[in-house]
Amino acid sequence: MATPSIKVVIPARYGSSRLPAKPLLKINNKPIFWHVAQRVQEAGVCLTDIIIATDHSDIEHAAKALNLPVILTATEHVSGTDRVNEVAKKLSWPSDTLIINVQGDEPLIPPQLIKKLISFTRVNPEFAITTAATPIKAYQDFINTNVVKAVTNEANHALYFTRSPAPLNRDDPQDLTHAKRHIGIYVYKASALNTLCGLPESQLERLEKLEQLRALSNGLTIGVMNFNADIPHGIDTQQDYSHIKSIMEKL
Repeated sequence: MATPSIKVVIPARYGSSRLPAKPLLKINNKPIFWHVAQRVQEAGVCLTDIIIATDHSDIEHAAKALNLPVILTATEHVSGTDRVNEVAKKLSWPSDTLIINVQGDEPLIPPQLIKKLISFTRVNPEFAITTAATPIKAYQDFINTNVVKAVTNEANHALYFTRSPAPLNRDDPQDLTHAKRHIGIYVYKASALNTLCGLPESQLERLEKLEQLRALSNGLTIGVMNFNADIPHGIDTQQDYSHIKSIMEKL
């Protein structure tokens, strides 16, 4: 049986509420999404298998000027997942294609994370979706509702994702042995992605504001790869941009 092909889609949305036109902000004279595409290539993915998915012609033109494959998508998408699915449909990718959603605002995403997740996905074909998690080492992160926790079984099968402290050791609430922070990178089988985007928002998704709960609520399996390393923060605010820019300009 032929090995499913790997495609990477990098959503780059112009209309960020906290940082408008974010993808066009420059670091070392290149826009943020260019750096993300570089990290993906450093993970061993060919440029021809990478697509910038954007909602704005300015980003489309910037990508073309940098010789990056780009597709202009609809402006009304609620999430990056819907934008990725539009690309998959437009390009008629086969249902078994493995599509990686790499967020366009993470110019320091470790290439090793992407590489390991591809390997994990290939050796665990039973999962409809795969993602990653990293150990939580600080109790403040464990109780922080902005830090999403992944709860898994012994077979790396996601049981739940939550903003609450979980799994909680009843006898020792300070115990972080099994605490994992979810990392927002996903690999979808194209068929699973299309199914997911056709489903309505689930009750748990609405409560926790976590899109991955729509998949679990509807029986789509999610495999969680453990990645034992720090994940640099993405760019959400002007402060994030200034901080990451200063780091990357020193590299």
